[in-house]
Amino acid sequence: MTSPVEAVAAGPGGWHYRRSLASRVTLLTTIAVGLAVTLVSVGGYLTVRQALQDSLDDQLLERAQAATEFSSNSSLPNEFNLPSWALGAADVRVALVRSDRFVMRPPEQGDFAIGAPEVAVARGQRSYSLRSVETGGERFRVVAVPTNLDGYALVIAQSLDEQDRLLSRLGLVMLLFGGLGVLVAGVAGWAVARNGLRPVRNLTAAAEEIARTEELRPIPVEGDDEVARLGSAFNQMLVALDTSRERQRRLVADAGHELRTPLTSLRTNIDLLAQVSAPDGPDLDPGAQAELLDDVRAQIDELTTLIGDLTELSREAPPAAVVEQVELHEVVDHAVARVRRRAPTVTFDLDAEPWELVGDGSALERAVTNLLDNAAKWSPPDGTVTVRLHDGVLTVDDEGPGIKEEDRPHVFERFWRAEESRTMPGSGLGLSIVAQVAERHSGQVRVEDSPSGGARLVLTLPGGAPADG
Repeated sequence: MTSPVEAVAAGPGGWHYRRSLASRVTLLTTIAVGLAVTLVSVGGYLTVRQALQDSLDDQLLERAQAATEFSSNSSLPNEFNLPSWALGAADVRVALVRSDRFVMRPPEQGDFAIGAPEVAVARGQRSYSLRSVETGGERFRVVAVPTNLDGYALVIAQSLDEQDRLLSRLGLVMLLFGGLGVLVAGVAGWAVARNGLRPVRNLTAAAEEIARTEELRPIPVEGDDEVARLGSAFNQMLVALDTSRERQRRLVADAGHELRTPLTSLRTNIDLLAQVSAPDGPDLDPGAQAELLDDVRAQIDELTTLIGDLTELSREAPPAAVVEQVELHEVVDHAVARVRRRAPTVTFDLDAEPWELVGDGSALERAVTNLLDNAAKWSPPDGTVTVRLHDGVLTVDDEGPGIKEEDRPHVFERFWRAEESRTMPGSGLGLSIVAQVAERHSGQVRVEDSPSGGARLVLTLPGGAPADG
């Protein structure tokens, strides 16, 4: 009796799921071939038996009808002028049946059963009869036909021993060859399963090796069948996994590099403030102390922004957003007001037409703010940032030095910074967040040349103008 633990281990599929795939293929092949051989053998055996039966019936009818032509008016069967084969054949027995069930047989032959079908022929109720009877453990095929004597029927019985022996030999031969066929099918199924599943075993071994060593090496793929497609899909998964792991490695390395500078500066300023606060520390005028505190606050703000950007970009999937109807022109107005407070010396020239879309309002505002912060950072102190929103296309132009052609493909990469911006504040993540938000809203962002000589960043978002706009 199977224990509950064994039943659970076996799984819902039963015992055969504990077997190897090759053994299951071999077993299924053997069963299928065995059923096919059995059906063919049974069909062949029945066909041959029926054919022999029909042939014997035809021969008996011909013999019986031929024998009635030699009958006379005598009432004794040994006086009948019957053919020699009917009186001398060892496997043939004859008899005359009268309508009152009286039976006459030659004395030198054995008995066999005569019944109602033969009497019915003698009485003229049937044109002939054919049936199989068993007498003394021996089977006979019995035919009865009417004679030219009124009220008599000639009955001929043919022994079925020869036919039964032939069918027995045929059944034995079919059984032997069928068993041999099933055995050969089992061996062939095992060979086919073993050779056909070799790519699966190779794929399994490669997966186990990768799990053990964590080396994402692609496996060789041969052919173009289903197993080859599985191997190709596995290799594509390895490439995606390796790319993801490389991105994580780069993210950690770049984050460590970006965090090191503000942390070092913050530690230096805090150490200096601690020394000033000590009883025997150096004197520092209040203005310098206030400047140090402002510097510490700025570095803390920079760290907070950097950590928030890292958290945003490190997610494999975007956070659950509040999807709502967003008035993009209002988002742009709010972002411009916020950046004006950060860069009071820069002028913002804003012209925004109404535009609506369905999306995450906070994410969109952050993306627009990053675009404006980038433009304000590169513009001169008395420069102008031109902001235009028309038909869902937001363009932000600055009056800075612009972006080199060779640098444009990398502008939206994480932590990428041009050579000119290494000494400027920022983490190199702002425009990456813009690209991520644009992708999440089925939009796009690109870099162009500004007519003012600086850079133009273009954010396109699908949507539509308000119905009352």
